[in-house]
Amino acid sequence: MSIDVPDSAHADGWLRVSGDLSVPGLVSMADLRALPQWTVEVGFACRTSGTRRHRFTGPLLLDVARAAGPVFDACERKDRLRFLVSVLGRDGHHAVLSWGEIDPEFGDVPVLVGVRMDDADLDAYGPHLVVPGDRCGGRHISEVVEIRVCADARLWGRNL
Repeated sequence: MSIDVPDSAHADGWLRVSGDLSVPGLVSMADLRALPQWTVEVGFACRTSGTRRHRFTGPLLLDVARAAGPVFDACERKDRLRFLVSVLGRDGHHAVLSWGEIDPEFGDVPVLVGVRMDDADLDAYGPHLVVPGDRCGGRHISEVVEIRVCADARLWGRNL
């Protein structure tokens, strides 16, 4: 199931970072490249095309989200575990990760916002969400247009 992509989805590799943040806004491919870069090799077992292998380079999703200033309670170490990170692609495909999956004190999965694939820049396509360790590419999101970081209070009927 995919969701409707808002009309505000940006072209030319820009993506929106939104949600429960101190500094929401737009991020360019140049902004993503200015963050520390990581490289991962991934293989996806696809039902229709068999196993596909790729090499991605880009910043950690954690670094992109941290730069936007999630509104954690600084006095409560585990408060960040209430946060979810939802990533939306231009085609409406989306995936949700928990902050705990990507945080080095907890799951420490090096999820990337890829700006290069197989040694080629992705500027013409926009960044990709890359989740190392996934056996199929279901959480691989091409042409990311938005990253939303939100506390889970809405799931439990409470407003923050």
